[in-house]
Amino acid sequence: MGNELTEGPVTKSMLRFAVPIILGDLLQQCYNIADTVIVGRFLGADALAAVGSSFSLMTFLTSILLGLAMGSGTVFSIRFGQKDRKALKECVLASFVLLFAVTVFLTAVIFAGMFGIFLYNFFAALLRSLGNSVVPLIFLAVSAGLNIGLDLWFVAGLEWGVAGAAGATVISQYVSGIGIAVYTRVRFPELIRKEKGIRLRKERIREITGFSALTCLQQSIMNLGILADALGTGYYLFWKKKRH
Repeated sequence: MGNELTEGPVTKSMLRFAVPIILGDLLQQCYNIADTVIVGRFLGADALAAVGSSFSLMTFLTSILLGLAMGSGTVFSIRFGQKDRKALKECVLASFVLLFAVTVFLTAVIFAGMFGIFLYNFFAALLRSLGNSVVPLIFLAVSAGLNIGLDLWFVAGLEWGVAGAAGATVISQYVSGIGIAVYTRVRFPELIRKEKGIRLRKERIREITGFSALTCLQQSIMNLGILADALGTGYYLFWKKKRH
């Protein structure tokens, strides 16, 4: 079903799996870099400040989904290594429902672009748990390149301002999310296909939640500090300006 990481030379298998993940983390930064460079170049300092402020909030909320996906991936790996196909499918179902519920809640707070982030991180975690870290990197690279192209078109070409930069990011996230979901459905239909006896079980949700709690906290706590600094700085500048 997936790549066997327990066979062959350890160093080669580790590098083959880890390098795409490292490159993916670097590509993730392209979203912010592209928005910063293009918005700052064509829209000026005020627009750049607005993008920077919203980025802190978005990064914090995204880190929650990322942490949940990482914890889910740990459970997927355990079940895949045990070759327990039924338990793996039930864990996939439980994780999908859990992350979907969190995404619906976060969407009510901000905007529908969270569903693209949810789809990418969920299926990327699933593929990585099966030993495939290259495909998530490919979809992320396509998304990052598309984001840069759409940024230039929407901001510099169509002059849509900050809304153009936001639209470019959301579209790119949906492309990577839907793309990797379709790939997984075609490549691993046995994990997605409905089967008799496979249902949503409370114990699977508890298992996913137990593994995801610490990874979610780990991913979000640093970004929470960055968000607090941004809010504190903004409040101080507002208060100082009001006094004068």
